[in-house]
Amino acid sequence: MLCTAAVMAGSLALTTAVVAHAYYLKHQFYPTVVYLTKSSPSMAVLYIQAFVLVFLLGKFMGKVFFGQLRAAEMEHLLERSWYAVTETCLAFTVFRDDFSPRFVALFTLLLFLKCFHWLAEDRVDFMERSPNISWLFHFRIVSLMLLLGVLDFLFVNHAYHSILTRGASVQLVFGFEYAILVTMVLTVFVKYVLHSIDLQNENPWDSKAVYMLYTELFTGFIKVLLYMAFMTIMIKVHTFPLFAIRPMYLAMRQFKKAVTDAIMSRRAIRNMNTL
Repeated sequence: MLCTAAVMAGSLALTTAVVAHAYYLKHQFYPTVVYLTKSSPSMAVLYIQAFVLVFLLGKFMGKVFFGQLRAAEMEHLLERSWYAVTETCLAFTVFRDDFSPRFVALFTLLLFLKCFHWLAEDRVDFMERSPNISWLFHFRIVSLMLLLGVLDFLFVNHAYHSILTRGASVQLVFGFEYAILVTMVLTVFVKYVLHSIDLQNENPWDSKAVYMLYTELFTGFIKVLLYMAFMTIMIKVHTFPLFAIRPMYLAMRQFKKAVTDAIMSRRAIRNMNTL
């Protein structure tokens, strides 16, 4: 806590000093802005301040939608964030010609929204292990799913129209990433509905596992199709997307597991019916 407060105070002090120094040199608003955007050290300080503000916004929204995060949720979030940042750095090398403050802001927003998708997934999975679910939990999850779904759809739509008007660009990556997040929202929402129905029953709902299995099978198939289409388009219009290798492999492995589980489930049901 003290370390976070120190970083916040330090970034605010640096930002204030940089802006004050620029205004002292230029004496007017517009020349000051131009000076700041042309100065690499100044932009570095402003980037740090922007990241601190995003972090504070994330903490606030986390309190609103999740309350206190569990240790397992924090561990999963940090692990996934590390891989996401690594893949983002690889994406920076592919689109280095498009590198700009707007480009960094779009990737930061993407990572920010990904974090809430991951937390929502972990929190819905926690429903199965928690005997008491409050109305506040349901309100938070439904509100968050609605918000994330709307934002994902809007960003996919924006990327689609941007590609149509300006041609293939970095918006191709953003459109694809948000399309993947749409499938994730769909999966999490279906799981939430199934868990909610199960909680209303006094006896365990035997069919829930089957519905969960086919939900993962369907969304896994959609993800594999999206990754294959993205890889094909990127190779054709730009270059090989190295940053997409790991998530594509994980999606294909997850889909293969879902197919295997579905086959084994059908086989087990058939064997039981023949007894």
